[in-house]
Amino acid sequence: MRIFDGLGQRIRLAMAGNNPWGSGGDGSSGSGNDDDGAKGSGGGDKGKGPRNPWLPPGSGGGDGRRGPNIEDIFKNRGPEGPRRKGGGPGGPGFQFPQRPGGKSWFPVLVVGIIGLGLLATSVHLIGPQQKAVVKTLGNYTRTMDSGLQFSAPFPIETVDVEDVEGVRPIRIPGNNNQAKLILTGDQNLVDLSYIVRWNIKDLADYKFRVVDPEETVNDAAEAAMRASVAEKNLDETFSGQGRAAIELDVRERMQATLDSYRAGIRVLGVEIEKADPPSQVVDAFRDVQVAEQNADAARNQARGYAQQVVSQAEGEAEAFDKVYEQYRLAPEVTRQRLYYETMERVLSKTDKTIVETDGVTTYLPLPEVRRRSQQAQPTTTVTAPGGQ
Repeated sequence: MRIFDGLGQRIRLAMAGNNPWGSGGDGSSGSGNDDDGAKGSGGGDKGKGPRNPWLPPGSGGGDGRRGPNIEDIFKNRGPEGPRRKGGGPGGPGFQFPQRPGGKSWFPVLVVGIIGLGLLATSVHLIGPQQKAVVKTLGNYTRTMDSGLQFSAPFPIETVDVEDVEGVRPIRIPGNNNQAKLILTGDQNLVDLSYIVRWNIKDLADYKFRVVDPEETVNDAAEAAMRASVAEKNLDETFSGQGRAAIELDVRERMQATLDSYRAGIRVLGVEIEKADPPSQVVDAFRDVQVAEQNADAARNQARGYAQQVVSQAEGEAEAFDKVYEQYRLAPEVTRQRLYYETMERVLSKTDKTIVETDGVTTYLPLPEVRRRSQQAQPTTTVTAPGGQ
């Protein structure tokens, strides 16, 4: 300490002999030779000369110009530089409020924040369509149902919530413009696009049995669709009844495959959106369809004509049966009536009558007389003026 005091005295003497701030406000030079540094030069009055920059703020000394001690210089200095108090010049910075006993509230606040975090990770409100799996230190332990549930705080137990009732659709193929060609039972290709709707049946199996559930559903759907279409011909694939049978068969095949994997997935339904021929042969296929439609129309027309002829023949046969019943009751009268009706129907369409029975006077052939009179009339010739 004596070494530091001697060094401090030498610094004060050097500063007293050569003041870097010039003279004071009253023209007196700032010189001082006190050992304790209590008084400055110029009579020791306050306000004379600049304040000593080596002296920390608020230090002792009546005039604020006492020479700094070497201990004062290094007292507030650390390895990283001078230590400063508070929030800048003019006073100390923010101070945390204290408890009535004089202790700080900071530890209480830290403990409260940690407690709230533990409480937030221990209480879980699970929705009506949701379930949750609980993992203790990374291992599956149980499944939580819907409602208010509790668990150990994080990271001891972690809770993963999933919607198990919501319908999840998968469109195959994912791109509507992409073709999905499938071979039918009669060695034809058909372009199919369909939607598979599914949800979660067992949350624990869904989470821990398969790596990618959606990819698993996609692969199972494609395999089931190809197997079902391979058992149908092309016409059955295009017809509505055939589509319904394929959709039901695909759903059953998919469910059996996913259950064998223990994937925890329930297949709700399969819907075929499009069943068309390949784009390369769509024009030829349309021509074939038009020809088939024309053939169906011709067959329908022939069936209609046949039904008409048969109906007419049946009507005539029924009428003949009725006439025959009357003939059996009165044969002569019926025979005479049939003769008259037949002659009336035949002779009404001709202008000639041949009568071979004796004693019958023929009727006056008025149509024939009229025709002959028209043919015998002279033709009138009109002569143009000038003799031509």
